[in-house]
Amino acid sequence: MLQAVRLTLDYIDANGPIGLTPSRALKRYFVEWAAEAIAWPGYTAEDLYAVNKVLNEDDFPPLAIMHELLLSARLARHRQRALHMTRLARQLRSDPAELWALLARQFLFATDHTGYTRFGDRPFGNWDIFLNVINVEAQDGLSKDRLCEVLYGPEKSDGLLDAVRTRAALHIHVLRRLCWMGLLEEVRTGEGFERQVHYFKTAIWHQALKLDTDMHLAPVTQH
Repeated sequence: MLQAVRLTLDYIDANGPIGLTPSRALKRYFVEWAAEAIAWPGYTAEDLYAVNKVLNEDDFPPLAIMHELLLSARLARHRQRALHMTRLARQLRSDPAELWALLARQFLFATDHTGYTRFGDRPFGNWDIFLNVINVEAQDGLSKDRLCEVLYGPEKSDGLLDAVRTRAALHIHVLRRLCWMGLLEEVRTGEGFERQVHYFKTAIWHQALKLDTDMHLAPVTQH
C-alpha cells in the first residue's frame, strides 16, 4: 500500500491532478497506468487484462481502496473533477516511515472494510486480540483455519457455511489488511484443491508493533 500511495503521489507531482469520472472514480488513463506501474500481486496488468478489455477503477480493487484511503487520511482531496494532493501529502512524500505510520493507523484501525465482504460480516473480536493471537500463531506460519480455530474454537473450522463466512471476514478485515500494509506475507503453495495459504510475519511486524504476547514467542523454526 505504501508503494502504491507513493507512486500515485509521485504521478500527481509530475503530471498534475488525476481526472475523475462523473461518479468520482479515477479516470481510465490513470487506472491503466497504475496497473502497470504498481504491479499489485494478484492484480498485475496481466491479471486484470485477462478478465477485462479495458480497465476502470472498480476493475482494480486495491486501487479503489487506495483511493478511499488517500481521501480518509487527508492525503488527497477531490476538487474541480480531479484528485489533488494535499499539503500533508507533500510534507510526507519525503518521509516514508511517517507516511507508512499514517496509512497504517488509518487503514487498520479507522477504515471500515465491511463493504468489501459479500454479506457485510465482521469477525468477532478486536485488534488487541487479533494482533496478539497472530503474533504467536504466525511465528512459524499461520493458516486461516488455524486462526479461526484459535479465536473461536474447532467448531468454526469444520467447513460449514458459517465457518466459511467467518474465515472470509477474518481475511478481509484482518489478514488482508495486515498483508497490504506489509506486516504479514501471504505464501501460497500447491494448486487447485491442494492449494494452501499461510501467513508469516515480516520484518516490519516487530519494528512496528509491541505486543503483550512478545514475551511468549518461541524461536522461529529455521528450515
